[in-house]
Amino acid sequence: MSRLWKHRATALFAASIGAAVFWALHLPLPLLLGPMAGCLLFALAGVPLAGMGTLGLVMRTFLGVVIGSTVTPELLHELPGYGPTLLLIPLFVLVIGMAGYPFFRWGMGFNHPTSFYSAMPGGLQDMLIFGEEAGGDVRAMSLIHATRVLVIVAVVPFVLAHLYNLDLTRAPGVRASALPTSQIVIMVIAGIVGWRLAERVGLFGASILGPLIVAAILSLAGIIQSRPPAEMIWAAQFFIGIAVGAKYSGITAKEIRVDVGAGLVYCAILAAVSIAVIWAVMQLTNRDPLDLMLAFLPGGQSEMAVIAIVAEADVGFVVAHHLLRIFIVIISAPVIARMIRR
Repeated sequence: MSRLWKHRATALFAASIGAAVFWALHLPLPLLLGPMAGCLLFALAGVPLAGMGTLGLVMRTFLGVVIGSTVTPELLHELPGYGPTLLLIPLFVLVIGMAGYPFFRWGMGFNHPTSFYSAMPGGLQDMLIFGEEAGGDVRAMSLIHATRVLVIVAVVPFVLAHLYNLDLTRAPGVRASALPTSQIVIMVIAGIVGWRLAERVGLFGASILGPLIVAAILSLAGIIQSRPPAEMIWAAQFFIGIAVGAKYSGITAKEIRVDVGAGLVYCAILAAVSIAVIWAVMQLTNRDPLDLMLAFLPGGQSEMAVIAIVAEADVGFVVAHHLLRIFIVIISAPVIARMIRR
């Protein structure tokens, strides 16, 4: 246990250095990309790191509250308008799977479950659980998915800053001092209660979806009346960055060459598929290109939500598409994997 806490303290130190450097250089999303980069560099240098455990999950609940607080009667009124693009998500998932599976299976030589669950653009934890149960290589799948999330989340902010001239270093909301203390207390309680209830019923992505649901109910009831303060969003970013970067702890030269290398090539495949799909969707709808880009890029659900919040995109639109993508993958992936094996 003392060794675990030592590794966590090292991860905090690495993340703090990364955040400070990104902040000093005025780079996009300094409290997300900085910790991610700091932990990654320490891991590549062979320094043992560990995720933040329960503390990291508590901080992640803040992001669920942020998203849930955007659910208003106005958003529900707009939801049917998301239908045309939501209907394209199943096709998007299918195309990604058809492009990724052959690459991992025959291009890289991974076994069937490792190839299939590495290609699926679902949540990291869910894909690892399904893949492990099917006999996949958990370490390879973890590094491949971590690389997918890392590359997308690292590249997208710089692309957005260039294309849309966005300032992604600004505060993602009002400061805590500008909100009533009672509102902040309600938000924190909503996050923890929602997370625990979601865990109890076995909901996927419990630390995000549970708080999201509870906060949405409270927002619709008029109890939560604003988005959480910038400090809560920054805390969520910081610990999400640690979670992604720490995945590379203990990495070997072979894993960098094989697993991370495969993840990087897969990112190029994803980029080609995503750009084609986003371009096609832009021809079919008049939605803001920024919203479409963030909705159809297959990064991590929480990481893409953070970018949407800071970029002041339509958070409801972006999150709805990522939730549907994750739901489709979780529901269909085990069934399709067994069909392919047979």
